[in-house]
Amino acid sequence: MIEEIKRMAHEQREEVIGWRRWMHRHPELSQEEYGTMAFVAERLTEMGLQPRTGIGKTGVMAMLRGGIDPDSYCVALRADYDALPITECTGLPFASENPGVMHACGHDMHTCSLLGAVKILVQLRDRLRGSLMFIFEPSEEKYPGGARMMMNDGLFDEVMPNEIYSFHCLPEMDFGKVGMRKGKYMASTDELYWTVRGRGGHGATPHLNVDPVLIASHIVIALQQVVSRNAAPMMPTVLTIGKIEDVGGRTNITPEVVKMEGIIRSFDPEWRLRSHELIRRISSGVAEAMGGECDLFVDEGYPPVINDDACTQQVYDNACAFLGADKVEWLDLRMTAEDFAFYQQKIPSCYFRVGIHEPDTPLSNLHRPNLIVDERSLELANGLVAYNAVKALENRIKL
Repeated sequence: MIEEIKRMAHEQREEVIGWRRWMHRHPELSQEEYGTMAFVAERLTEMGLQPRTGIGKTGVMAMLRGGIDPDSYCVALRADYDALPITECTGLPFASENPGVMHACGHDMHTCSLLGAVKILVQLRDRLRGSLMFIFEPSEEKYPGGARMMMNDGLFDEVMPNEIYSFHCLPEMDFGKVGMRKGKYMASTDELYWTVRGRGGHGATPHLNVDPVLIASHIVIALQQVVSRNAAPMMPTVLTIGKIEDVGGRTNITPEVVKMEGIIRSFDPEWRLRSHELIRRISSGVAEAMGGECDLFVDEGYPPVINDDACTQQVYDNACAFLGADKVEWLDLRMTAEDFAFYQQKIPSCYFRVGIHEPDTPLSNLHRPNLIVDERSLELANGLVAYNAVKALENRIKL
């Protein structure tokens, strides 16, 4: 089976790369992925499937019923396909043709690797014991998240998968390698929005004003104690203020209002809620002490990614068999976030990583305008994803 899947993945390599290059040239932002939705649906239709489109506005789902006892078990495979508001500077001949929008997180690679896996699995249909669900998810990069949107729109109304799997490219990892982690892997994420109010006026008469710029600056400093003095040392937490802007100020005008935006990321549900209250109390307390006011809005985002032990061990074992044990790594905790966590709250799962870095070339990072994907990783990923799906149907670890 391994050699057969590797052969099929290799035979369709150029086609899958062509799909990915088309997607890379035509990136679409979250909740605007109409062209991508149509492209994915067309490919699935060509494979003989009957995709459902428009789930969660711009999502796609298709089912593949195996030739043996198709109603007995279902394994879901998921990929995301929204792009980011970033101007590409890779210089690639297939660089983005949509100004200011780029597949800078590798979602084009995810989607086309899954399409390649689907094409392999369709050819193996008669030998599959159970069914497969293929989820092509929009808007992973934008709240409320495509996973939640698709589930709220009836994604699992007819069939609830027994297991679900997804992967993300990792530019810090060389091509040819994959990695995963049991249990807690990625953090929850919540967005923070502050409105700091003072009393504006002439910049040369500060004694008549209440300066919200100064208040906001003190709030930023005071908030450092949330992590350094309130989070337990063994509780990974990140608090970042990423944006500060005044409303109406200039060189000689003290503004009435300053707005700030940031994130808080953690792994523990109780600490997550407590941190919100600490941030609120510190922010309002500092503002009040300085004669102003501060309102905080917490937009609760994605829960932490927590991999099921059995599903993750299965991916590890299958990857070792497919690639060789020297190509498979156990990973550390990661403070990035993923809306795949919403699926995990309902279904046993594993979210793993595929290396995309071409050895001996400069490293880039996700969400950077110079991100380069080693395109050999598409063949590796679509073969591994297909093999893991076949083995998951065989093993049925959750029965």
